[in-house]
Amino acid sequence: MVEIEEKEIVIKAIDENVNQIHELIQQKIQIWLDYVLFSGLWWLGIGLSIVPWIIWFIVRDKKSSDRLLYAGVTVMVISVMLDVLGDQLGFWHYRFSVIPILPTYVPWDICLMPVAIIILLQIKPRFSPVIKAISFALITSYLAEPFFEWIQIYQTLKWKYSYSVPIQIGIYLFAHYISRRKQFPKLSNS
Repeated sequence: MVEIEEKEIVIKAIDENVNQIHELIQQKIQIWLDYVLFSGLWWLGIGLSIVPWIIWFIVRDKKSSDRLLYAGVTVMVISVMLDVLGDQLGFWHYRFSVIPILPTYVPWDICLMPVAIIILLQIKPRFSPVIKAISFALITSYLAEPFFEWIQIYQTLKWKYSYSVPIQIGIYLFAHYISRRKQFPKLSNS
């Protein structure tokens, strides 16, 4: 009997929390509609969502497109997951989102990060991946992140740029590893 009462208390608490979150999301959407949509920083986000892919489409190694896209999608998934985690834990947050209901910055996670990595993967492919990873991490952590904070799209709360360096190195090296996979099993009809 006690277990049923405890379960009801937990269900009520979770439902109240979900309702509060829903109300806050509705407020966020209204703020976005009133102040962010069609602002200069929103248009910048739209450009940063489209231009990198156009550049990649032009400069890509056509023979390696599938392999590079495989690595790029892997980077997207990791980037979005880590970004959501950081936002939800209160390490940082974003303003001027392209899409208001996502707690991530789409231009960074879905465009800038994967495109930068797949372009680096195809440039001098035999060059040291560790040196490329460190260079990528230093540029993104100490130039890109401060720039996005300076233009007030990104706000760090409990985060330092230095924390991003090993994460960015890891993401790049994992993408490098993924891009070098040569064998996939053939699909079968069974």
